[in-house]
Amino acid sequence: MQREQILEHTLNVLEQNGLSATLSLTQLSEETGLSSQQLRHYWPDSDALLYDALHYHGEQIDNWRGQVQQDRTRSPAQKLMARYEVLKEYVSRGRFPGCLFIAACSIYPLPDQPVHQLAEQQKRRSWRFTHEILSELALDNPAMVADQMELILEGCLSKLLVTRNVQDVDTAQRLAEDLFSIALCRQNGALA
Repeated sequence: MQREQILEHTLNVLEQNGLSATLSLTQLSEETGLSSQQLRHYWPDSDALLYDALHYHGEQIDNWRGQVQQDRTRSPAQKLMARYEVLKEYVSRGRFPGCLFIAACSIYPLPDQPVHQLAEQQKRRSWRFTHEILSELALDNPAMVADQMELILEGCLSKLLVTRNVQDVDTAQRLAEDLFSIALCRQNGALA
């Protein structure tokens, strides 16, 4: 089993059971068939495994955002709503990608802790993705709209940790679409 497969397995367990179910290296050894010694080669302890899994997850998200950003077949609105499409797909496959980064901050609350810093970086990158799309449209106050859209997304991710209900993703998407429509109306002077 390769390192990436182990990280995928770890992420799947975290998405289904939350961070309180962080796998011990002994558990992971039993589930993967690798010895604890082989696993310790990559991760000396479960904190290192969590950090690496979140870092790997962050890279996956960054790569996905880059692909969406470069996709010329999607409109700006479709790019902004693409996150919700992915969330629906994950929930339909029995994965519940509530925000592992925010959950990690509750376990590692100190701002100088590496897991906490990783979570902050991921939130900044998400905001930048939204802000860049909104700025390309020359919306009025794209920073405020990006703040609002990110808050909707974060609320959806947090609620998924509790409800695991695809209807919450639909509701968040409709709310984000409404917010985007209002921002476009404001841009065109319809709300002046």
